[in-house]
Amino acid sequence: MLVELALFVVGLAALVVGSDRAVTAAAEVAKFYGISPFFIGVTLISVGTSVPEMVTSVYGAWYGAGDIVVGNIVGSETAQITLAIGIVALISPIVAERRNVMIYGGAMTLAMVVMLLTLDDGVVQRSEGVLMMLAYVNFVYTLYTNEGGSEVAEEIVEESEPPERALPLVVGGLALVVVGGHLLVTNGVAIARVVGVSEFLIGILTGLGTTAPEVFVAGLAAHRGDSGISVGSILGSNITDPVFSLGVGALVTDVVVTDLGAVQSAAAYMLVVSLLVLGLFYWRRGIGRRAALGCLALYLPSFLFV
Repeated sequence: MLVELALFVVGLAALVVGSDRAVTAAAEVAKFYGISPFFIGVTLISVGTSVPEMVTSVYGAWYGAGDIVVGNIVGSETAQITLAIGIVALISPIVAERRNVMIYGGAMTLAMVVMLLTLDDGVVQRSEGVLMMLAYVNFVYTLYTNEGGSEVAEEIVEESEPPERALPLVVGGLALVVVGGHLLVTNGVAIARVVGVSEFLIGILTGLGTTAPEVFVAGLAAHRGDSGISVGSILGSNITDPVFSLGVGALVTDVVVTDLGAVQSAAAYMLVVSLLVLGLFYWRRGIGRRAALGCLALYLPSFLFV
């Protein structure tokens, strides 16, 4: 039991450290080639910080641990929209344009609804996974045609790391993520069976851990005064996880959920708190420190459903 727990923690740490290294280096490569910072924040950074969820999804599907796959995504989504937003706003009050809240908040809500619909029968099939991934690719393409092509200041390109330095860090970071995902899922299943708790609960707790990259990236951006990228990375990640991360897992094999009642209840709560936080964003044009405490408090009831 102690060995499995130690390996579980090592796997989680490898996921967090590896994803941080990979996404930071990948952002440097993107800046070097003149891709706009906004596009980097909403797509590249949000996808990069979702790598732990993607890898966990692939391994979970491969080992038949569908409850861990979905639990990880639901736990991560709920933690991001409550804990991550709350922590970032405590560091620096968030200011968000209503247009961005409508566009990306709407896309995030749609992604969550799609996930809920695909889980209605307790199985996410390969065909559904393909459609979910295609929908996300279409979103990225549409965003790129509107935002990604804007010019980047010449000094930003000059300050960025050249590809020959950054690409090895991307490869090394992704290698850590792959190893960490394997350790996380296999030992998470073992712990659940020994302790007697549901694999879905293990997935929820794993989701809390894999949220660390989003919190780190968004918190750093907020500390530097760039709340736009901070919010964009969180909302972008919450668009990526329900459709792309779950879809990636379904490509390996059908994702089968056994504890369907708990999954649907927790996912419904995820959707409700997301709408509440987005409503605060739109109404107040951001999240202040007082509202941040409310966001943090919204996370606690999520464990009542598991």
